[in-house]
Amino acid sequence: MTLVVFVLAPRVHLLDVAGAAQVFATAADLGASYELHFVGAEPTITSHQGLPLAVRATWPDLSAADLVLVPGWKLPDTTAWEQPVTRPDLERLVSHHRAGGTVGSICAGAFALGAAGLLDGRQSTTHHEVQDLLQQRHPATHVLRDRLFVEDDRVVTSAGIASGVDLALDLVATREGPALAARVARTMVVYGRRNGRAAQLSTMLRYRDHLREIVHRAQDIIDAEFDRALPLLRLADACGVSERTLTRAFVDATGLTPLRYQQQLRRERAEELVTHGATLESAARQVGFDDARMLRRLRAASRPGRADLAP
Repeated sequence: MTLVVFVLAPRVHLLDVAGAAQVFATAADLGASYELHFVGAEPTITSHQGLPLAVRATWPDLSAADLVLVPGWKLPDTTAWEQPVTRPDLERLVSHHRAGGTVGSICAGAFALGAAGLLDGRQSTTHHEVQDLLQQRHPATHVLRDRLFVEDDRVVTSAGIASGVDLALDLVATREGPALAARVARTMVVYGRRNGRAAQLSTMLRYRDHLREIVHRAQDIIDAEFDRALPLLRLADACGVSERTLTRAFVDATGLTPLRYQQQLRRERAEELVTHGATLESAARQVGFDDARMLRRLRAASRPGRADLAP
């Protein structure tokens, strides 16, 4: 069981909490092992939106596999303020990270990580309206702009409000695999975008921002068996439609044919294998190609400035 601890400060933004919490709760509904905990300095934390939230003062016992996240709060209009997370909670953040755990922030929660010293020497991000302030207050960090989230040595920071969903989806994808993260995004009816690092461009998530049920059903099969031969007839039968209907729906929803979608999954997996030392020929065979010729063609077509293969 992975524990996900949310450290709530006064005037916390509801969506900062609820968005990320919904991702992990949905992942648990779909079979992953997540248990959510909400802690704070007072028994009741009043959100910026006025809704009181009941929290615990006592943290659960944590292991290195657990996550601790600090959602953001409404910043005062003046720059003369102190971040509201208490010193004992900041020390818990530091000790969890030192023990090998992952800590993260959503929006202004980055100021708590900065106050704990966890951003020193690391890259970070936060809401675009307070990026300059974060850099001024914590000059030892390098604030990256126009980023949904940034991961640096098990310290993960994200941008404003709804980006907590993207951060949580990425954490689920990293721990449970992109297929489950795509199912979570689909259940929540959100875009499965991941712009924090290269893995955000995962085909499994990029082409899930639609509501076509038969296409999702076909994608589920392709995601699980992309390294095998998948005749269009088999996919169509599994979806209960004709081959023509499936192809038309797939292209309308994703811009790709089922075969092109499968090829992109194969290419991405092969790229990962090559990065970890596999030869091009070995990687091609591991993802289902007979040899490296098609893989070379797909790689060349995906390079910047090159036209992609036809759908």
